[in-house]
Amino acid sequence: MNTLRATLFLLAATASSALASDWPHFLGPQSNSTSTETGLVDSIPASGLPIIWRKEIGPGYGAPSIREGKLVIYHRIKNEEITEALDPATGKTLWRQSNPSSYVDPYGYNNGPRSTPLLTSDRCYTFGAEGLLSCLNLADGSVVWRRDTAKEFNVPEAFFGVGSTPLLDGNLLITMVGAQTNSGVVAFDATTGKTVWESVGAENWTGQPMYGWPGERTVVWKTWDKQASYSSPVAATIQGKRVVLCLMRQGLVALDAATGKVFDSFWFRATVNESVNAMNPVVSGNFVFISAAYYHIGSVLLEMTPDMKFKQVWRSTVLELHWNTPILNDDYLYAFSGRDEPDAMFRCVNFKTGEMMWSRDEMAHKRPPHGTELQVFGRGSAILAEGKLFVIGEGGMLGLFKPNPKQIEEVSRWQVPDFGYPCWAAPVLSNKRLYLRNESQLVCLDVAR
Repeated sequence: MNTLRATLFLLAATASSALASDWPHFLGPQSNSTSTETGLVDSIPASGLPIIWRKEIGPGYGAPSIREGKLVIYHRIKNEEITEALDPATGKTLWRQSNPSSYVDPYGYNNGPRSTPLLTSDRCYTFGAEGLLSCLNLADGSVVWRRDTAKEFNVPEAFFGVGSTPLLDGNLLITMVGAQTNSGVVAFDATTGKTVWESVGAENWTGQPMYGWPGERTVVWKTWDKQASYSSPVAATIQGKRVVLCLMRQGLVALDAATGKVFDSFWFRATVNESVNAMNPVVSGNFVFISAAYYHIGSVLLEMTPDMKFKQVWRSTVLELHWNTPILNDDYLYAFSGRDEPDAMFRCVNFKTGEMMWSRDEMAHKRPPHGTELQVFGRGSAILAEGKLFVIGEGGMLGLFKPNPKQIEEVSRWQVPDFGYPCWAAPVLSNKRLYLRNESQLVCLDVAR
C-alpha cells in the first residue's frame, strides 16, 4: 500500500510539473507573464544563448502557445491564415489547418492574425484578423466548430483588425467581438460554439461620466462606433465574485462571468478618434490597473468596492503603455512606456501609489525599417521567472534583469541574430526554452542553467 501511494504521488507530481511548464494561452498559465519554472540561466553569455531551432513563418503578431507536447503558432501565408502545430523541441510541423483571409491592414502593418491561440487538453481556439472564431482538435487540427463573428454580428471595422485573444472561463469562451449595440463581449459555449450571453454597449455606457474629457460630459452612444480594443479579457475573483474585466475601446467594464451582467463601467479613452487600448488589465486583490499610450491618457489604478463599483485610487501619465502588459512583482510594476519607437522608457512604478521609482531611456529616435537591430530595447515585453525578468525589445534585443524597485539592475543583454524590428509578440517560456517571434521567424532558445 505504501508503495502504491508513493507511486501515485510521484505520478501526480510529474503530471503537475508537466502542466506547470506549459504555456497554454496568452501571457502564460496565470495570464500575467509569470512562470514557476526554475533552473534558468543567471546571465546571458556574451556569445549568446544556444539556438535550439529557428523556423521561417508568415506575418502576424500573436505569440505561440504550448500544451500537451504541441506548440501552436498562428500566422499568415499568402491568402490564408495558418494554424500550425509544431513539436516544441524540434520545430517540426505536426499538423496545419488553414482558412482564407483577405485582410489588408489599412495603416500598412502586416496582414497576419493578431491574437494568440488558446489551448486546452484537447482543443485549440483561434480568433482571426477578420473575426473568424475557430475551435480545432488539438490532436490533428480538424475543425470542431467555427463562428464568423463579422458576418453574424454587427461589428464596426476595427483600426488594425481583430487583436483580442478570447478567454476560457469554465466552459465559456469569452470573446471581445466588439459588436453593436450591446454585444461588445460575447460568451460562447466552448464545446458547441453556441452563444450563451451578449453584453456591453449602449445599455451600460449611455450616461456614464467621460473621465478625463473636457467639460461635464457624459456618454451619448453612437451606433456606428467601434467597441473592440486590442486588450484581452481577464478573469479574477474580486470581492468574492467571479469577474471578467475587459478594457474595451470605451474603457474598462467588469462583468459577471456566468451571466455577462455589467457590475460597473469606467470611461478610459483618448479624446481623439484614432486611438486604441491594448494592454491587459492587471489585477491584484481588489485593485485593477489599466494604461494606454495615446495622447497622454496615461494610467489609472481602480479599487473595486464591496458593492462592485470602481473607485479611482490614482491617475497619472507615469506609465503610458501601448501593446505590452506590465509585470507586477511585490507591488511594483515593470514596463516599457511609450506609444512609438522614438518614445520608449523602461520604468518601475509603485503599483499602489503611482510613484515612479526609476526610468531609463530606450528610445530608438526614429521608426526603424523592418529587420533593424536597434541597439536599445525600444519598447518591449517581459516574463518573470525565478526572480528574473527576461525582456525582449522590439528590435530583437534580449535582456536579463533583476526586479529591483531601488534601481534598474540589468544583468546581461544579447542581440538575437537576424531577429530585428518589429518583435511585438509576447515571449513564451516552457520547459526551460524561450520562444520568440517577429514578423518572419520563430526562434527557440535554451535558457536552462
